[in-house]
Amino acid sequence: MDYPNLEQIRAARERLGDLVRETPVWQWQGPDLDAVVGDDTTVMLKLELFQHTGSFKPRGALTVMLDLDADDLSRGVTAVSAGNHAIAVAFAAHLLGTTAKVVMPKTANPVRVARSRAYGAQVELVDNVQEAFARVQQIQEEEGRIFVHPFEGPLTTLGTATVGLEFATQAPDLDAVIIPIGGGGLCAGMACAFKQIQPGCRVIGVEPVGADSMHRSFAAGAPQGIDKVRTIADSLGAPYALPYSFDMCRTFVDDLVLIDDHAMQRTMGLLFDAMKLAVEPAGAAATAALCGPLRKELAGKRVGVIVCGANIDLATFAQQAVSSLPG
Repeated sequence: MDYPNLEQIRAARERLGDLVRETPVWQWQGPDLDAVVGDDTTVMLKLELFQHTGSFKPRGALTVMLDLDADDLSRGVTAVSAGNHAIAVAFAAHLLGTTAKVVMPKTANPVRVARSRAYGAQVELVDNVQEAFARVQQIQEEEGRIFVHPFEGPLTTLGTATVGLEFATQAPDLDAVIIPIGGGGLCAGMACAFKQIQPGCRVIGVEPVGADSMHRSFAAGAPQGIDKVRTIADSLGAPYALPYSFDMCRTFVDDLVLIDDHAMQRTMGLLFDAMKLAVEPAGAAATAALCGPLRKELAGKRVGVIVCGANIDLATFAQQAVSSLPG
């Protein structure tokens, strides 16, 4: 299977231009972090939560949609998502002058539903993610809309590779980079870019224990699914892995780790208390892995961490985040 080379990734980033932001990288320093990972570990945060729509997702959606011809665009697009991808597809459709119909589970955060609609998307709510994928297939067949996949395919991962291109350039000489995995599109693209720019950098993917399709896929040697998503990190709740992103992850990812919901909740609190960042659980996942299962083995290393999204309402954040401050 062919994977994008650096020339192709750079061309994709140039094509995206000002439609996406080059998000900043910040060296996180302070006693709150030192207490968790030690004062000899250098932590570089890629703040992709400052991307348009509040997550990395516009990169993949726009890369796919910029490749559509005028006839395809005129028919509109459709997507399935717990929220971030739906918002990104709605945003991209608005920018490119077409329409979007997105299907979301009824459990989707109301703020994400509202933001999708604010960009002009029609939103359909169904009982669960599995039903959402089935409904999107119906929409394709009945309305002729183009399906913009949330994590699978060469163009989607080419878009996410632009995150890795930026990060590996902004933060040179990393010993390791930690990337969350839902369906695997973000990790696949970022890992592909990192291994070409910083071949000595260890790439580590992280999944919630309640949505561990990539762990199961690595163990089986082929894409696997899960019967139900059991995590508060709904942005990481893909029901299965798929061949392209799985093969890219298997090629470029060195290790996988698991974290539980409470680890993400504690890290949401840590990022808020120490960095004043109010992130969704998925946005805290990579940092949670550094503070938990990877703490000892990455001690004293130079580590890159992506903060991938922050689409969460105030009430839910207050309910889920666990403060890291004493008392």
